[in-house]
Amino acid sequence: MAAGVEPYPLILRPIFFEKVWGGRALERLGKKLPPPPAKIGESWEVADMGSTSTSGAGGGAARSTIDNGALAGRTLADAAALWGERMMGEHPAGGAFPLLVKFLDASENLSVQVHPSPEFARCNAGANLKTECWYILSAAPGAKIYKGLRPGVTADSFAAHIRDGTVAADMVAVPAVPGECHNLPSGAVHALGAGVVVAEVQTPSDTTYRVFDWGRAGRELHIPQALACIDFANPAAPAATRLPTGAASARLVTTEFFTLDEHAIESGDALPIGDATGPAVVVLLSGSASIGDLLTAGPRTELQAGQTCVIPAFNAAWDSILAGPGGARVLIARLPVR
Repeated sequence: MAAGVEPYPLILRPIFFEKVWGGRALERLGKKLPPPPAKIGESWEVADMGSTSTSGAGGGAARSTIDNGALAGRTLADAAALWGERMMGEHPAGGAFPLLVKFLDASENLSVQVHPSPEFARCNAGANLKTECWYILSAAPGAKIYKGLRPGVTADSFAAHIRDGTVAADMVAVPAVPGECHNLPSGAVHALGAGVVVAEVQTPSDTTYRVFDWGRAGRELHIPQALACIDFANPAAPAATRLPTGAASARLVTTEFFTLDEHAIESGDALPIGDATGPAVVVLLSGSASIGDLLTAGPRTELQAGQTCVIPAFNAAWDSILAGPGGARVLIARLPVR
């Protein structure tokens, strides 16, 4: 590897996964999908996983490849190993990148599912904690998200309704509204409804326990594991958040693993990234933008809508996001200050 390469913003190549519930909507984000009839459900934008779940991404490794600059063709893990603290800031260097960022296209309902709770993950090898959030990019008329359980649902009643196929009635269904963000902590049972496209920020895990698959045959269910992970004592998922009308910036999600902010940047304006404590992940939702140090004449990294960029901690201290003509809307995920 080129040892003398200085840190710079990294644009990563998406990793596509076919899903029975997937479609072709990610082409609207500028993704060059495999040709039809491939049904692409997930585009992994930022990934650094040495292994995945056999029921999720197939069990193999999933590591993002850099698509720009001197490290093009290398992996995100290579950049982290090369730059160490200049990549990770105050966070441990040398381990896997601690965020997984995706786009999801649900042309059909996703399975009703839950992810491992901290307690379950500690006691079960191969079960990796997963906390996630969904930012709704688009939704068909009448589309829904299922999140959390209705008051009074117990483990016994939920298990009975899994068996008789009426489990959806136990869940809270909310309209899928573009611009809203839904936080889904581990232990919250949930399902993404048909006709919804989201950006997802999460901890790096694809351990998923399915309890109901809407009558589809052939996919494994994990009912005992799911029942052990669902938090029946606190069944409600957090309320949706969004950028307030007229506001330029808002914190959408705060967890112990990451934060997520949304920013609307006017044409020609610049948003300082301004956080050297750790790396930032920038998802460009709309418009165009460039990233670099406004005080120098150095090169800038150009972004188009639908692209995702990892900003090393070294660059986050100095770089800004400069909106192109027409402005830009971005999500920025960060690791919590230690």
